[in-house]
Amino acid sequence: MKNNFNIVTMEQVIDVVEGKSELSNKALLLTFDDGYVDNYTYALPVLEEFGVQGSFFIPGKTFATHQLLDVNKIHYILASANIFELVEDVKKEMDFYRGVEYDYASTGDLFNQFAVANRFDAKETVFVKRMLQTVLPERLRNIISSNLFEKYVGVTEEQLAYELYMTEEQIRTMKRHGMFIGVHGYNHYWLGNLSPEQMKKDISMAIDTLDEFIDRKHWVMNFPYGNYNQNVLDYIESQGACMGLTTEVRVVEIGKDNAFELPRLDCNDFPPKSENYLVHNSK
Repeated sequence: MKNNFNIVTMEQVIDVVEGKSELSNKALLLTFDDGYVDNYTYALPVLEEFGVQGSFFIPGKTFATHQLLDVNKIHYILASANIFELVEDVKKEMDFYRGVEYDYASTGDLFNQFAVANRFDAKETVFVKRMLQTVLPERLRNIISSNLFEKYVGVTEEQLAYELYMTEEQIRTMKRHGMFIGVHGYNHYWLGNLSPEQMKKDISMAIDTLDEFIDRKHWVMNFPYGNYNQNVLDYIESQGACMGLTTEVRVVEIGKDNAFELPRLDCNDFPPKSENYLVHNSK
């Protein structure tokens, strides 16, 4: 990337978005999501070796309470299980808990609606992710994902949480070494699917938790799962956000794109995985 692009800092991008300066040709911003410890152990040394900045977006819960995010429970379950066996287990759990306390559509209807393949996952994987990330009631999602985690993964959630995420001191070190720290929610929720009250609570908790690492009057939001709505955009702007990053796949067009809805290319869009970045590059 350093050989083919001009790697810029988040501060430079903010200045450009705010009309204070211009970016060089082939400018590239490096972003890292979710606060994994390999950001510190692997990415930071490489970034320092090449003299470039990375921007790290960290869910507050990962280092504030050392609890495993649901998204990571699901990742490890998927990595440990046969997907077809797992789909049947998810369906059985859904059928078992459906009743007075938890009310949702039939399992068959939900499978038909949400089991749709995307550019990364087969339909069975998408179904499992959607059920356990957003479709089922939150408390039930936690119960089912914990049941499946215990069955398939073989370590405790607490043990994995301490091994998987950066600590507060590691984040502090990243900041001290010139890395940019941004907001990625607190619980890594699909923010656009929450009630306005839940959404505001999650974002406010994230800002409070990251207070040491961000400028509360000038911070950057990165939407978990790329999920948001106008209420989310209005609220982050009211709380001091100056920019927002999405998962829409294309090159940013400064001056045309909304500063709070900037698209990004995924690492899978670059070599050695693919050359999709060329397709999405309009310049």
